Amino acid sequence: MANKVTIQDIANELQLSRNTVSKAINNTGALADATREKILRKAAEMGYKQFAYLPLFQEDNREPAKPDGKREIAMLTTCFLSNSHFSSMMLDRFQSEIQHLHYCMTIHRISPAELKACSLPASVDLERTAGIICFEVFDYDYAQMLCGQGIPLLFVDTPVMDLHPPLKADRLYMDNRVEVQNVVRLMAQRGKKRIVYAGPIWHCQSFYERYMAYKSAMEWLGLADSLRWCMVDNAEGEYAEYIRARLEAFDQLPEAIVCANDFVAMDVLRALKTLGYSAPENVWICGFDDSQEASFMTPKLTSIHIHGQIMGFTAADLLMTRIKEPSLNYRTVYTETDLVLRESTGDCEASV
Repeated sequence: MANKVTIQDIANELQLSRNTVSKAINNTGALADATREKILRKAAEMGYKQFAYLPLFQEDNREPAKPDGKREIAMLTTCFLSNSHFSSMMLDRFQSEIQHLHYCMTIHRISPAELKACSLPASVDLERTAGIICFEVFDYDYAQMLCGQGIPLLFVDTPVMDLHPPLKADRLYMDNRVEVQNVVRLMAQRGKKRIVYAGPIWHCQSFYERYMAYKSAMEWLGLADSLRWCMVDNAEGEYAEYIRARLEAFDQLPEAIVCANDFVAMDVLRALKTLGYSAPENVWICGFDDSQEASFMTPKLTSIHIHGQIMGFTAADLLMTRIKEPSLNYRTVYTETDLVLRESTGDCEASV
């Protein structure tokens, strides 16, 4: 059996540092586009685990779809998706994949009035729409309305599905369990016992799954007493103010806080600062998403990295196969994530 290709192997081949190769593969830090492409090309060529089964930079020999019929893929979202959102790289890859097949992507924002009325954005032309992909669509009734349109449909994350009938659509998530449990275990091994969770768990399925992963890890480690201090409400107004008020009410400051995403982690850091505390000196902090800000902020944020390339490829595969075979059973797919340790947990940058 061939040896597993590592980041160090790729670095050796290119005569680059391991840190530079890691930044390109994990989409963290600043690199020249040419350097990033050279690294990703070599990773694909060598069969690195993340790219071994993807035709990332190889010549595309797939037979393109004939340009007839409906050619638009409508991307629906309830909010503006900035470059900091995990979907940024994912959508680039998704769009590249569907363009090979002569589809184009149109972007439509669902207004608050349309969300409340469960109506499609006026800009969506169903006569031209071959499929729909949804980001940040977390209202269950709206999601059900979309399922009733009779159009191939993919949700990237969903409303919390517990106690709801399943959505009649394909669903794509990042792995929300493995690395959350990994970081809780790691914190406990390093002597942290008062570990709490921060983030509105009913916001979406992923936030809920991350909390449940944290909860089960704490129970297995015999640390369930800390669960009562978790900050999981859907707070109105400034979330940092909600966090600050909760922290002030604690008998003891938590030793570590696992956050639903990087933006919650940033709110936690702001709240700690107003109370005269900091990370990692007083509290360890871990986010999720590994946003662009995570590796540039002070302190650099330990986070769980989402692989946008894999998610984009998988999203295109799910939606294109649904268009081709509408009668397929509905599928739920999770893609790999990785823990990236940085200063907010007292570490130098490293992938685990």
